[in-house]
Amino acid sequence: MLPPALAPVLTALILSGLMSLIVSGVSTLRTLGLNEDFLAAWLAAWLPSYAIAFPAVLLLAPVTHAVVSRLVRAPE
Repeated sequence: MLPPALAPVLTALILSGLMSLIVSGVSTLRTLGLNEDFLAAWLAAWLPSYAIAFPAVLLLAPVTHAVVSRLVRAPE
């Protein structure tokens, strides 16, 4: 098991991977349609998307948490 201190990085790794997989898949499907080149094109689109999404999530997660904490009422 990994130490709890790595939880934010592991969350960012998994979340950015799944989100970039979904978004690149939808985009590739809209561009090419479902044909014999779809899976190869999707993978080719997903890998660089993931490389951008992971550090973006790491950088933007603290900003997002700060914004959400200002928008959500503290428990009473």
